[in-house]
Amino acid sequence: MKTPHTIRYFSIAALTPVGLLALASIFGGIWSIAALAYITVLAFSLDQLVAFARSPENPQAEFPDANALSVVLALSHFALLPLAVWALSNGQNVWWERLCIFFAHGLFFGQVSNSNAHEMVHRADATLRRLGTWVYISLLLGHHATAHVKVHHVHAATAHDPNSAPLGMSYYRFLPRAWIGSFKAGLAAENAMRRKASKSGELHPYVLYVGGGLACLILAYVIGAWEGVFKYVLLAGYSSAQLMLSDYVQHYGLRRREIAKGVFEPVGPLHSWNAPHWFTSFMMLNAPRHSDHHSHPMKPYPALEITDEMAQLPRSLPAMATLALIPTLWRRVMDPRVARIVARQTADRNAQ
Repeated sequence: MKTPHTIRYFSIAALTPVGLLALASIFGGIWSIAALAYITVLAFSLDQLVAFARSPENPQAEFPDANALSVVLALSHFALLPLAVWALSNGQNVWWERLCIFFAHGLFFGQVSNSNAHEMVHRADATLRRLGTWVYISLLLGHHATAHVKVHHVHAATAHDPNSAPLGMSYYRFLPRAWIGSFKAGLAAENAMRRKASKSGELHPYVLYVGGGLACLILAYVIGAWEGVFKYVLLAGYSSAQLMLSDYVQHYGLRRREIAKGVFEPVGPLHSWNAPHWFTSFMMLNAPRHSDHHSHPMKPYPALEITDEMAQLPRSLPAMATLALIPTLWRRVMDPRVARIVARQTADRNAQ
């Protein structure tokens, strides 16, 4: 498959809801239903009904169009977020339209905007990193730009990572632990790096994260007064909760072996859960191909691969995230799979 064709599929899947969401915010009605249906029913159905085998022609190739798509998605995010606050607080839509608009935008920000910001904070280009950071800031989650790179990628699948859920922990226990824990761990990592690099005179990133969040709250007030602030906080919270839900699903129960005190085995294919489902992978910029991302954090998203040796989810990432909201069903499905992964890891070590 040629690279330009690959980028085209990502563009269609990820950018189509942008137009639907804009129309929903401005006109409501059938557009609000269409926007929500696209990101829920259509995405799930296409994942299940269509098989789309693909792999990059050259996994090591450069993907300039991939960066362009990330920029377009980020700029679309910055346009859609205030538009959504306006649509939810101006009183022109009836209750069911507001409900559809809220969940459609929240799902897009949580699944597409977050995935895109995640991609950009890993890029070498400073402009892309800043754009990704501001997407997180606009969702009142600016600290994730630090915590994801400097904490999660260092300590993933260990007890030292607040965003790696141990076996048996429900999402509802995980959510506050991950949000608060990543804020504190990211702050500690930034402070440690600043002390070593003698950067005490430079603006602390957490000042930007908190100050930028306050600026966004002020903008929400300008758009919709206190109701606008309230709806904005709800949207940001819902979107951030989905990011934490993705972390919960993608690392649940998986652990790296400690080979010496404080030293863990390298992250591998059995330390993240992956999903091969084509449509949501395109829409989320290959975020469900998580093991390869952890093994090669700087690899552009079109080049991420998935193999049979990786830990596999039984359904798409959004579908499993929905299941995780029901802890008893989640554990019934996932705990036996974790046990099989642990047995496989043990057998592999014994065979060495």
